[in-house]
Amino acid sequence: MPIRPTLAKDLAHLPAIERSAAQTFRQVPGLAWLADSEVMEASEHQRLLDAGTSWVAVDDQDCLVGFLCAEVVGTALHVHELSVGQAAQGQGLGRQLLEQALAQARLQRLHSVTLTTFADVPWNRPFYERLGFCVLPLAELDARLSAILAAERAHGLEGRCAMALVLS
Repeated sequence: MPIRPTLAKDLAHLPAIERSAAQTFRQVPGLAWLADSEVMEASEHQRLLDAGTSWVAVDDQDCLVGFLCAEVVGTALHVHELSVGQAAQGQGLGRQLLEQALAQARLQRLHSVTLTTFADVPWNRPFYERLGFCVLPLAELDARLSAILAAERAHGLEGRCAMALVLS
């Protein structure tokens, strides 16, 4: 499925994709509550669209089925959210979206791509590791990633880790 930059007309559809993607957490004891949790604020989606760091996966009718939004922070592109609607999961769209973000980071000559994710959820950390990301030891985290993990813990997200892919 094609990946393209997010357009203003797409913004209204992104929360539904994120909610759909989160339904998969119903399978994980202790994380089922995420299926009913809040999604990214519309203002944050707009900010990342304006920054040119938001992409969508679309079907052959140009209907949105997934998205990735990120932000350039210093010499890194930080992935804020990667969501693929439940009906489209398992088709490689998450990988395609992430590859688009990696390509953009390389074009901008950034040093790395970072993100935070669940360490023990099968479709989180292992997915990113297959694509070359490495878990960053807590002792090696910079202030930015430490703060992100602390904020996630404050919102009830336990068992998270920070990961990075150093770009050549």
